[in-house]
Amino acid sequence: MSLINVVLRSTLQPAMRSALVRSLHTGSTHCFHYTPVLCAEPLKKKKKIDPQVLKQREERKRKRLEKMIRRLEKNARQLKPVEELEVPIELLDEQDKRKRTGGLQVSEQERESRILLEKQWAKYKMEEKLAYYQLIDRVLAAQTKALNELRLESEALYQQAIQPDLQQDGAGGGLLPLKTEGPVSTPPVAGYEMPDGEYIDVSKKWE
Repeated sequence: MSLINVVLRSTLQPAMRSALVRSLHTGSTHCFHYTPVLCAEPLKKKKKIDPQVLKQREERKRKRLEKMIRRLEKNARQLKPVEELEVPIELLDEQDKRKRTGGLQVSEQERESRILLEKQWAKYKMEEKLAYYQLIDRVLAAQTKALNELRLESEALYQQAIQPDLQQDGAGGGLLPLKTEGPVSTPPVAGYEMPDGEYIDVSKKWE
């Protein structure tokens, strides 16, 4: 029995020692091979954590997520701020001072008179707009009737009549001698050369 133990120890110990050593060998003159390192690291001992501590951590994490969700829902419908539409802080601070307390008192009869006047004005503008549309319809109907009669008389004259007038030079030429000039804020400066510079976009962006 002792002889068997000696033989096993002599055969197994070299194999175990060679398994923990990385050795390099070549199978041919063109390639190198090495054996993988078969070492293992002992497992780390897990720390025991109190279940109450784990429960408190989960509770804090859940509350944090709920708070973020409420903040996102609150700001979901808020539009991006526009600087031109923001009220200055100075005016907000002076809001109480600028508020009118004793306004002009209007009698009930005057208020009803103003309401009646607004209704009459709205009715007048509606009738004016309707009359304008009716005038345009009558002009277009007369034009269509005249073109149809002209086409019955002469196809050549009809084709010339429907051609666009491209000679509106403002000097009496064309069917509509119209000349327009756009309004300007300041008169043009003679001999002024516009500087050729780079455009830098400084507008703010909100993510």
